[in-house]
Order: sequence, then C-alpha cells, then structure tokens
Amino acid sequence: MWDLRYGAEEYVYGTLPNDFLVSRVAALPRGRVLCLGEGEGRNAVWLAGHGFEVHAVDSSAVGLEKARRLARERGVSLETTVADLALFETGAGAWDAIVSIFCHLPPAVRSRVHGRIVHWLRPGGVFLLEAYTPGQLALATGGPPTVELMMTLAGLRRELEGLVIEHGVETVRAVTEGRLHHGDGAVVQVLARRPA
Repeated sequence: MWDLRYGAEEYVYGTLPNDFLVSRVAALPRGRVLCLGEGEGRNAVWLAGHGFEVHAVDSSAVGLEKARRLARERGVSLETTVADLALFETGAGAWDAIVSIFCHLPPAVRSRVHGRIVHWLRPGGVFLLEAYTPGQLALATGGPPTVELMMTLAGLRRELEGLVIEHGVETVRAVTEGRLHHGDGAVVQVLARRPA
C-alpha cells in the first residue's frame, strides 16, 4: 500500500516539516534522532538541516528513496532503513531523540514499539509524537480509516510507561501537509522524556 502511495512523483504529504515538530524542536537534545514511519522524509530531512544526525526507518523502500532524494536536494545527510516496525529493533540507549509523526500502527505493533521507546532512548532522551485521535474519523481530512489505528492521550500514557510526559494534549488544529493531510485535524501531541 505505502509503496503505491509514495509512487507518485509528488510528495503526497509535502516537503515541509510537521508544525508540532517545528514548535518543539528546541526540546530535542542535540545528537542522534530516529524518525519512525518516516515515509518520504520531510521531517527527517528538516531535522538533518538543523544539525541533527538523523536515521529514518519506514516499511516503504519507495518512500525512503524519495527521502534520500529530498536530502540530496537539500544538501544534507540522512541514513535510512527499510524495516517492518513490528520486527524493528535498535540498540539500548542509542538515540538522543525519537520522532513519530502520524505513524499509525496496528494496536499490538504500536504497543510493542512504544514499549521499546524507553529502552531505545538514552537517559534524558526525548520522544516526540503527533498522531490522529478517534475524533479524526468525523473530520475526514486525512489519517487512517479505522479507530483501531488512532491514538489517545490516555492510551499513550499506558504505552509509554517509564517516560515522563512533559507535554500531552488532545486538540483540533489546522493540518496542511501535502495533498493527503489538509484541513482541521483531531490530534494527540506528546513530548516525553526518559529520566536521566
């Protein structure tokens, strides 16, 4: 599905970074950043342009090829890995920050990945997430078609046990990200830190 979606010449979610990421970038520790479900690379490339050492992981080889192309066009370096997040593993304490922007996964996979975040972050490392909530289904301006793939703040508090949530909110905001995210979006935003 994702290879087909990303197979278009256009960047279907645009080439500009996510607004929540931009608003909170100062909270990310300098160093190594892992971008989960990064697709065509707009957030990873933007972070690389701001001096972070970025590694993007996604299940779509087509999406990540576009991410590498965007990185070359912007003159930045980007590491990529094609992987199924259900099976993905990385080293303990390997990341200064982990970013998840609209990375919607089946509940069992999401729970596993979120449960590993505290292990993957170094002490003091930060996890930043924005995702759609179930309220997005009524808005129909992008996102998954089923409630099971949506997230809530209460659910994320359970899944991110071991992290301290410094910012957590469910809200409705204007989301303008390419052709597929356009209009008011019901989102959950989280910035959480692994205790030092």
